[in-house]
Amino acid sequence: MSGGDRGAGCDWQPPPVPGSLHPALLDPWDAATGFGPGTVVAVLTATEGPSYRSLGAAIAIAADGRMGGSITSGCIEGDLALRARAMGPDAAPLRLRYGAGSPFFDLRLPCGGAVEVTLFPLRDADVLAELAARRAARAPVALHLSAEGRLRLGPWRPAGVCGAGFATGFRPPVRYIILGAGPEALVFARLAAALGRDHLLLSHDAATLASAGATGCRAARLTGPGDVEGLGIDARTAVLLFFHDHDHEPDLLRRLLATDAFYIGAQGSRGAQRARLARLADLGVPSGLRARLRGPIGLIPSTRDPQTLAISVLAEIAEAEAARDRAIPMLAAE
Repeated sequence: MSGGDRGAGCDWQPPPVPGSLHPALLDPWDAATGFGPGTVVAVLTATEGPSYRSLGAAIAIAADGRMGGSITSGCIEGDLALRARAMGPDAAPLRLRYGAGSPFFDLRLPCGGAVEVTLFPLRDADVLAELAARRAARAPVALHLSAEGRLRLGPWRPAGVCGAGFATGFRPPVRYIILGAGPEALVFARLAAALGRDHLLLSHDAATLASAGATGCRAARLTGPGDVEGLGIDARTAVLLFFHDHDHEPDLLRRLLATDAFYIGAQGSRGAQRARLARLADLGVPSGLRARLRGPIGLIPSTRDPQTLAISVLAEIAEAEAARDRAIPMLAAE
């Protein structure tokens, strides 16, 4: 195959589907389930140097050419689509190298690194159905690809080589629980909704709830501190408090700090944070739990408008999530 057969390098894009998300934004495993017979999946199984995606990134390629997911910014997807089209339903997995050291000299990766991709025809749709169920239940899980191209599920582990095959780990996406009233709470909830993130805004304020509903945010009335106890807050949950009246906070925080949430933060000045921590001490909250409470929140100091605050806080949560995720594979390897 020549470069012309494969497409126009990194300018290549998969064919759009009218009325749908860009193919690169689709979840590849959900897409693979929906594409039906003849689907081929490509998985990023090795990288060297800079790479566009992490190990385990995948693309589902339907028999009619539709695609879901991404591995690069379009540099190799056209070639993968052509090779998928040539694979039969019983074909053995095909491992390909692109970039530095690749035999495909006319397919270049501008990042300067190299990737290895494994293609295989999908023959285990039932395994993907179970994977979808576990992900919907927020259960950590790993999808194992054997050397023969068969799939099975197992306990969560980081993405990487596993025996003679490869495993991709799935942890629940971060969920945002937002408590408070006014523009700061609303803007953060709208940002989460715009990014397609799982979120819930709890407020005692009727105007805040009405505005949240009008802008497509998930929202519910906050009737008391006990409301947070039925939310199923887990280790992949971030909790934000956006109250101007800090008297609403102590009993809520006493309950929230006892959960597994990986991030708990409250808006306000340094003085407000000191007063907040003192009140929690008066309520008997141990110092170790009090130390979990972040404030003032956000990476950008002293933000004055709701939009900048929302971006600043989201970035801080993403940083905390990345730090936690870096530590988990290290713990898993011990």
